[in-house]
Amino acid sequence: MLMFSIAVLRGGPVQGAYRLRQLHFHWGSSDDHGSEHIIDGLPFGPQLHMVHWNPKHGNFAGALKQRDGVAVVGIFLQDWDLHWLLKRLLSSLFKGKEAPFHHFDPSILFPKSRDYWTYEGSFTTPPCEECITWILLREPVVVSPDQMAKLRSLSMNAENEPFCPLVDNWRPPQPLKGRVVRASFK
Repeated sequence: MLMFSIAVLRGGPVQGAYRLRQLHFHWGSSDDHGSEHIIDGLPFGPQLHMVHWNPKHGNFAGALKQRDGVAVVGIFLQDWDLHWLLKRLLSSLFKGKEAPFHHFDPSILFPKSRDYWTYEGSFTTPPCEECITWILLREPVVVSPDQMAKLRSLSMNAENEPFCPLVDNWRPPQPLKGRVVRASFK
């Protein structure tokens, strides 16, 4: 069973306690694409990625070099109440800005079901290190059209540059290349 406590992931396909490094979203310019995964050939809209690293490798850079170095929990989004999170994100609308969260409990972002698919894979951004145990939660959470419009109002440029909406920040799903996808459910 997957267990989540404040900033720690345990159980399921990973051994030991993995620390939360960061979370980020991928979304498209429209609601019919944006996820970096497909299920049974069907695309999803936005997806949340929660990146955890294995502290037995010393630090995040060391974990990137190990097959069991990183675990990413992917959550498909449909009509989720992102109000509080968007308010925080929108306070840093520009490239290079960060929105730190102190005393943040990531478990509030998870759906009720802990059923998941898992496979060994890579990061979806260059240099695409092959060090990730992907954990894709089966049950999506939902995001309203208004909330997606707010995400799409974020700028991919710095504060002193012209506004350019941050959209299509996802990589299309890649071939499995012999990877085995397992499920925690029947």
